Amino acid sequence: MPFQIGASQLDFLVLAVLRREDTYGYVLTQQAREVLEISDSTLYPVLKRLQKEGCLQTYDRPFQGRNRRYYSLTPAGGRLLEHYIQQWEAYKAGMDRILRGKGLGDPDEQINQDGGESHDKG
Repeated sequence: MPFQIGASQLDFLVLAVLRREDTYGYVLTQQAREVLEISDSTLYPVLKRLQKEGCLQTYDRPFQGRNRRYYSLTPAGGRLLEHYIQQWEAYKAGMDRILRGKGLGDPDEQINQDGGESHDKG
């Protein structure tokens, strides 16, 4: 995708992947690559920072004579993910309106406080 990706979008992506299941770095990178061109060297600092901020926790599991480090979402990480989802939905709704040729001030399509669209004209 040609858009610049910031730290919050990377956080959002990592948290969303881990919401489905705990996983280790390689699998996380592969799943992230389905959406973004991302390298291991980009992803691992994100994982470390999210862990330091209390959004992720780690544990090791033996695999073929070595340990794999798995990442899992903490309750704080789940709350941050929910915040990102709300922000994403509001952003996406605004972009969709603009792409359909509707302005943000169009009275036919206003955004509610929760980010949903209201179609009431009353």
